[in-house]
Amino acid sequence: MSEHIVSRYDDELKDVQRRIAEMGGIAERLVDLSVTALTRIDTVMANTVIMEDRRLDEIQRQCEEEAIRIIARRQPMALDLREVIGAMRISNDLERIGDLAKNNAKRVLALDGQFQSKRFMTGVEHMAELSLAQLKDVLDAYATRDVHQAFEVWKRDADIDSMYTSLFRELLTYMMEDPRNISLCTHLLFCAKNIERIGDHTTNIAETVHYVVTGEALTQDRPKQDESSVTTVTYADN
Repeated sequence: MSEHIVSRYDDELKDVQRRIAEMGGIAERLVDLSVTALTRIDTVMANTVIMEDRRLDEIQRQCEEEAIRIIARRQPMALDLREVIGAMRISNDLERIGDLAKNNAKRVLALDGQFQSKRFMTGVEHMAELSLAQLKDVLDAYATRDVHQAFEVWKRDADIDSMYTSLFRELLTYMMEDPRNISLCTHLLFCAKNIERIGDHTTNIAETVHYVVTGEALTQDRPKQDESSVTTVTYADN
């Protein structure tokens, strides 16, 4: 392969990686804005999230098309092939993270004008902070190809699951205390689940970083702690 072709090939790989970095920045912003919009019931901010998600979708499409062209033209092998496949996987996860942030923004529009209390929002806000921190860490791990940092993010997914289970129980309790809380808490339960799913996509990215760097898939079972499917709250009749 001539030096010119090698140089073009490197440029193409770097372009895909640049798109991933741009997507990561947008995804972080959308998650952050969507949670802020939720805690404030800010419909203007929520609409901003919905509009900006379109940009994330477009970059994901461009990234996937470029990765397919690289595979077709260059027929990469070993690490180069893993880089391209990894970029495709990560772009898909980031696009889904944007969709989940958008879904939460849509909940804000549904909640506009409804009574809200800070106590209902605190748990969702804390859960989102944890999820956003892990997203930032895993994007750093991808940028630096730090497999150790990626593995640490992978292990911490259980923290988000555990917090979701606790929040699930808390919101059920609020609904049982006062039927007027049912609408708000139901929307917040969906928002919390979306944040938990953002954590899952972050874990997917961590697994992809491990694969790109080592050439091996993580074969361990994920450290899941989501027990919401078997969680109940007993009503105390006084």
